Amino acid sequence: MKDLEGWLKERRITEVECLVADITGIARGKITPVSKFVGEKGMRLPESVLLQSVTGDYVEDDIYYSLLDPADIDMVCKPDAGAAYPVPWALEPTAQVIHDCFDKMGNPIELSARNQLKRVLALYAEQGWRPIVAPEMEFYLTKRCEDPDLPLQPPIGRSGRQETGRQSFSIDAANEFDPLFEDMYDWCEAQGLDIDTLIHEEGTAQMEINFRHGDPLTLADQIFLFKRTMREAALKHDVAATFMAKPVTNEPGSAMHIHQSVLDAKSGKSVFSNADGTMSQLFLHHIGGLQKFIPEALPLMAPNVNSFRRFLPDTSAPVNVEWGEENRTCGLRVPDSSPQNRRVENRLPGADANAYLAIAASLLCGYLGMIQKLNPSAPVQGRAFERRNLRLPFTLEQALERMEHCAELETYMGSKFVTGFVAVKRVENENFKRVISSWEREFLLLSV
Repeated sequence: MKDLEGWLKERRITEVECLVADITGIARGKITPVSKFVGEKGMRLPESVLLQSVTGDYVEDDIYYSLLDPADIDMVCKPDAGAAYPVPWALEPTAQVIHDCFDKMGNPIELSARNQLKRVLALYAEQGWRPIVAPEMEFYLTKRCEDPDLPLQPPIGRSGRQETGRQSFSIDAANEFDPLFEDMYDWCEAQGLDIDTLIHEEGTAQMEINFRHGDPLTLADQIFLFKRTMREAALKHDVAATFMAKPVTNEPGSAMHIHQSVLDAKSGKSVFSNADGTMSQLFLHHIGGLQKFIPEALPLMAPNVNSFRRFLPDTSAPVNVEWGEENRTCGLRVPDSSPQNRRVENRLPGADANAYLAIAASLLCGYLGMIQKLNPSAPVQGRAFERRNLRLPFTLEQALERMEHCAELETYMGSKFVTGFVAVKRVENENFKRVISSWEREFLLLSV
């Protein structure tokens, strides 16, 4: 706390946003004067916030009380001094500090998404390995829309016109929103977020921000904060930024591609490459683990009903866990790189996923392959869309059923977490089913 107190004093912070990420990835917590934050050295929150759905509902009572204390007691949230960031869009000097969740005995709360990522990283550390990730975040800019029944529309850029057609990698199309991105870059720099390249993606007003490679926990924190930053920058310029997996009909979905590699913790050398520069057995086992366990852990990477709208054949989103070198039709792409930078890109997670859980799940799948010495299938040469093996669940319901019956996930993430996560997502799915879509009204109302 002394380092954190000094950091706050140096920046003359007057307010602190104390944050934890719930299962969905929503920022929960309290806003407190800096004097109270320093005095209390953290905050208390009901543990039940970790079982809250995106709609604000909770899981069924029998599950709720089997996972939580019947008295609905508070958990202890302790600030991570390495996860303190300024809030550059605030009107007065404000900090946002990410907290870790513990019970009253000091044990990490299993339902915490950030704690789950820490658990996976500890598994790697026990083997003398250090994973590295580099996420890519896709999102759409849209007109602000107050009516959720209306389709989203592209925003109006500097030229006074809406974007039309596909503008993949267009510099001019991205420059239409220069004032917005200037603020986004300034605010990210003020927070120390390691963002790198801005790309105009395939969809209309769809963008991508790449993060520099680094420590998985740090980058998960940064994605958590980047989503807040991007939304605030968009609101300042009277548009909206959405990380929904499939927000616009007939447009590509938005992904959170995760590049991942593993280094030897002592030497810093990649364990994915042999001394002669060829692929190592550990690298192939890592891919084998991704192939075997992603279909079981898919809800952690595609957590919403809308997430599965990305997975359509012959689109930019893969519908498989095939692997291949420089092959974007594969769910697992191996980019061209030097032996030290050899990595696999997991193209399945959606931008709507909780970054802590998506990264944890992706690394855990690879870890299991390395530990169990799983061999991958043959790499794909050509279009992976034509391959029919290694298929993924097609719906959230199917995916949740597979997840709750996966013994490895229960062993390494804990039965309490798996039960709680699945229950939250089933509550959300039930709420979704209560809403009648415009498609049903358009095609069924007067026809059936």
